[in-house]
Amino acid sequence: MVNEDRLWLRIMELGEIGAQGEGKGVTRFSFTEEERRAKELVMHYMKEAGLSVREDAVGNLIGRREGEDPSLPVVLTGSHIDTVPHGGRFDGALGVLTAIEALQRMKEQGITTLHPIEVVAFTDEEGSRFGFGMIGSRALAGTLLPEHLLKTDENGLSIGQAMQETGYNPSKIREAARNADHIKAYLELHIEQGKVLESANLSVGVVSGIAGPLWLQFSLSGEAGHAGATPMNMRKDPVPTAAEILLYIRNETIKYPNAVATTGKMQLLPGGVNVIANRVVFTLDLRDIAIDIRNELEDKIRSHAEKVCKLSGIGLEILTLQRVKPAICSEEIMGVIEKASQKAGQPYTKVVSGAGHDGMQFGNVCPIGMIFIRSHKGISHNPLEWSSPEDCKAGAEVFYHAIQELAGH
Repeated sequence: MVNEDRLWLRIMELGEIGAQGEGKGVTRFSFTEEERRAKELVMHYMKEAGLSVREDAVGNLIGRREGEDPSLPVVLTGSHIDTVPHGGRFDGALGVLTAIEALQRMKEQGITTLHPIEVVAFTDEEGSRFGFGMIGSRALAGTLLPEHLLKTDENGLSIGQAMQETGYNPSKIREAARNADHIKAYLELHIEQGKVLESANLSVGVVSGIAGPLWLQFSLSGEAGHAGATPMNMRKDPVPTAAEILLYIRNETIKYPNAVATTGKMQLLPGGVNVIANRVVFTLDLRDIAIDIRNELEDKIRSHAEKVCKLSGIGLEILTLQRVKPAICSEEIMGVIEKASQKAGQPYTKVVSGAGHDGMQFGNVCPIGMIFIRSHKGISHNPLEWSSPEDCKAGAEVFYHAIQELAGH
C-alpha cells in the first residue's frame, strides 16, 4: 500500500541533516540552523503529499489534509524531528515521515476521509538543549507556560531568547493551543526503543500506555572521616544506607509488572578514595503506566528510606525533580490499530511505552494511540539505532489503515 522505497529514502535523507560523521550519529537541537534545514526538507515532503503547510507560534510544522467536512474535528498525527546528541535516524523522524507517506499514498490512490488530518513535526520533544522537552506538544495541548521559557541551555540562553533569535515571539505561545473540541484523536508511530518486539520476533506493537516519569533526588548526609582510622562501629557512613535503599528499590519494583526504576546519577562527597563520605546524592527515575501503582511504589520507597536512615543516624532529604502523569491509550484506538494490523497482515502484541512521547501531552485533550515498530537490539538514542526497511514498511502499512479508519474513510 505505501511506497516503502520513498519512505526509506526520506528517512535516510533527513538523517543527513545534523549528521556528525561516520558512526557518530545525528545531532539536531531545537531553534538551530540544523532544525531549520530539517523543517524545510519536511515541509517539501508535506507539499509533495498535497498538504497545506504552516508553522505555529512555537515552531510546530503542521501539514493539513482536508476532509470531506472541514468543520469536523481533526485527527492529529506526527512526532518530532529533533534528536539527542549523537542520536539515531529513526527516533521521532520515522513517525513524521510515515504519516506523510500514508497521506501521500491516499492522495495518489484518490482516497478521501470525512475528517481532516494534520501531520505535526513537534518542536523539541527530546529536551536535549534546554533540559525541558515536549515544547511543541505542550504548546498545542495548552500546557506550555511562560515560566517554562525561562529554562536555559548550557550557554545560558533561554528557550524564549532562542525563539526570538529564530523569529518566533515568545509572548504568543498561547496561540499554538488547540481547542479539545476540535481534535478527534491523536495517533503516533514510533520505534519501540526496547527489546520486547524483537524478543517476540514481531514487527509491530500496539501500545497500551505511556509511562510517566517521576524523578526524585535522594540526599543522605553522614560524617566524613579517615578511612583507616575510624572503626566500622563508630562511623556515620551514608554509603551503606544508600545501598540498602537502592537494593530495596530494585527488589520492590520488580514486583510490579510495568514498573521500572533507574538510578542514573550518583555522587559521593567529598569523593576521596581514603575518605569516608559525608554525603551521598543519587537520583531515581520511577515509571509506570498506572499512576496509582507509581504512587504506591513511591510511598513504599520514601517510607523505607526514612526508616533505614533513622535507624542508621543518617540525615535524609528527598527532592521531587519532575512528576509527569502517565497516559493510557484509548481502548477504541487500540482496537483500530489491531484491526489495521490484521488488514495489513501483521501479527502484533500489546506493549507498554517506558519512554515518554509527544502523545502523552494529549492524554487530557483527546483519545490517543501509538504504534511501535521493532528496534534492533532495543538500541536508541545512539548512532547504532536501527529499524529495518521491512519493519518500517510493516508499521507504515498498519498506520496507513489505522489513520483512514480514525478519519472516517
